Formats: sequence, structure tokens, C-alpha cells
Amino acid sequence: MATVKNWQIGREMEYPFPESRPQRQFAAVFDLNKCIGCQTCTMACKTTWTVGKGQEYMQWNNVETKPYGAYPMGWDVRILDKLGPQRWQGQTYVGKTVFEAAPQGEKVLGYLPEELDWTHSNAGEDEAAQSLDRGAYETMPVHRHWFFYLPRICMHCTYPACLAACPRQAIYKRAEDGIVLVDQARCRGYRECVKACPYEKAFYNPVLRISQKCIGCYPAVEQGIQPRCVTTCIGKIRLMGFLSKPDEVRAERPLDFLVYVRKVALPLYPQLGLEGNVYYIPPVHVPREFLRQMFGPGTDQAIETYLKGKDDPELLGLLHLFGDTKEIVESFKAFPATGEAAGYDRKGREIVRVPFREPNYLRPFYDAARQVYRHNIS
Repeated sequence: MATVKNWQIGREMEYPFPESRPQRQFAAVFDLNKCIGCQTCTMACKTTWTVGKGQEYMQWNNVETKPYGAYPMGWDVRILDKLGPQRWQGQTYVGKTVFEAAPQGEKVLGYLPEELDWTHSNAGEDEAAQSLDRGAYETMPVHRHWFFYLPRICMHCTYPACLAACPRQAIYKRAEDGIVLVDQARCRGYRECVKACPYEKAFYNPVLRISQKCIGCYPAVEQGIQPRCVTTCIGKIRLMGFLSKPDEVRAERPLDFLVYVRKVALPLYPQLGLEGNVYYIPPVHVPREFLRQMFGPGTDQAIETYLKGKDDPELLGLLHLFGDTKEIVESFKAFPATGEAAGYDRKGREIVRVPFREPNYLRPFYDAARQVYRHNIS
């Protein structure tokens, strides 16, 4: 086992291979305050990538309802239960990762889901925590009952458990962008990757007898286009880009700004130790103790920073760039004087410009030119 630095847990850890970070890492930020659970991303991914035989059950992208939903069933509860009680000291995780807690003779602590675990992808959908007595009601904005939607794709981890566990070395991480892929010519379908991935985002194809997984829409990414799940998102909750190395932060790069600078976007279950590269802006209405166990000790600061975003032109402008272009935004700039934010491609060409506030247009109730009445005039 090699010793590598995992910035998400604030310390070095054990991993089967030496540290080898790409110069720029494929990454994404999902704003959970805006997800409406419409499953458009799920269907866009499904119809693009998993229409073959043996892929019927696969959802490389899925949206599950927390606290009760999970695909496969109970994936998070089961891996956390196997890991056991662990703890943080400030920003440092002093518990064991899935690599450090691996049983003797194995490289990763994991489990292999049963077939039935994959058959109820919408279990728990829209189910709220706690119950509401007959005749009772709640007042906004604070109430006891809550749920939120958690969209998930492959994390394209810095330290992939699937890669570590594969006995065939069929899984590799691309040096140019950090996307994790399966060499299907080398794969023999041992399912060690399925067992090892704590997020359960490696899938076994029983027809082809090989493993398959989210490929980060790399054919599009190579052309400067964001993945399908990002560009089709109705709620504009997603932004895909590239993350710099932790010691080479560039504040003008959108993902660097959200993750490293403002620290408003957090990893999912950082205590697992994979240093995943899909980050989440936590939902502001959910109990903090629940969110801390999901996103780590930076949860409170992230939520407070997000709530103050209306007074932060750079953060406000960047949040408005979510979902407003199919192209990858390599850098951005806010213009407080004009109330606008602009995004630029890798060559520095402006590809999108949005206002901080959407303009309002007031139209007359009666349109004399068309001789019609408007019932919605704003």
C-alpha cells in the first residue's frame, strides 16, 4: 500500500497505488437546493448510453430521495454500517477509510449488492422524514418534515476503489482529464469493481459478462461540451468543469472557485476516502446533523456561504451560469457594475453572459394589436 494525500479528509491515507493526479480533473457541482427530482438527467443518460442488452437495469445517472431512497437499495447505509462508527477532529478525519478498513487479503472494504437491490430505483421517492398527523399542518419556511433529491453519477474519483480492486487492471484513470474508464477488452466480469465501489456506480452486464459504468460523456468532453446529464438538466442545478490540483488553485476556474475558494460545494461521504470529484451544494432546509454525516465538517460553512450568495457578486454570478451553455466554462468573471457574469472557453472566448437578475416585462392587460386579453401579464 502506498501513502497518498487526500485533501478532503485533511490527511495522508493508504491506497494500493502511488498518487498520480491528472493536471486537470473532470469534476461537477450539483446544487441540491434546485433539484426537482424530474429524472430528466436519468432518462437523458439512459437513452444515450444504456440501451443495450444487459443494461436494462443500469442507471449510470440516478436521482434518489433522501433520507429513505437509495439505488441500489441501502447502498449508503450498508457501506457506512460496514465501516462502523468513525469520527472527525475538526477538518481532519481520524477514522478509517474503506482502504484502511479492508479485511486481510482484500484491497477495499465493500459488499456485492444482490440482484433485488437493483430492482427498485425509485423506492422511497418523495417520502419525507417523520410523519404528519391527520389534521396537522406546517408553516413555512421552517418545518419538521423534509426530504431532498440526491442526483448521482460516477464520482471519477482521485483514488478509485474500482480501479484499486480490479485484478485485471482493466479500469484506468485518464491522465488528461481524470475520467475513470473500463477497458472492456481486458475485463473478465469478476465484479470486484462492483463490490469495491462504495457509491455502487460500477455495473455488471450479465449478457456481455463485463463491467460497465458512467464514462463522463468523454466524447463530448473532448469536444468542449458538458455531459448529457448536465446539459439536459431542467432545474439548471449542474455545472461540469475541471478541478485543479489542490496546491494549484485558480480562482477564475468555476470548479476551483466553488470547491476550494468559497468552499460552498462539498464531496459526498468524504470519509470513505476516494476523494470523489462530484461535489454538492447542501440543501439549506435539511437538519444539519444529517448533512454533516453526508458532506463532512464543512457543511455549516457551505450553507452559510450559500445563503449569503446574494451579497457575493462572484458567487451569485457563477451560480447563474449553471445550465446556461452546453460548452464547458473554463473560466468566468463577474461584472458587479453591470450586474452580469460571463463564461469563457479554453481559448478565452466568451461563450455565455447572463444577468444577476432576470429582467421583468410588464405587458398590458389588453393587447389592442391582437385584440386579446392577457391573464398573466408579468
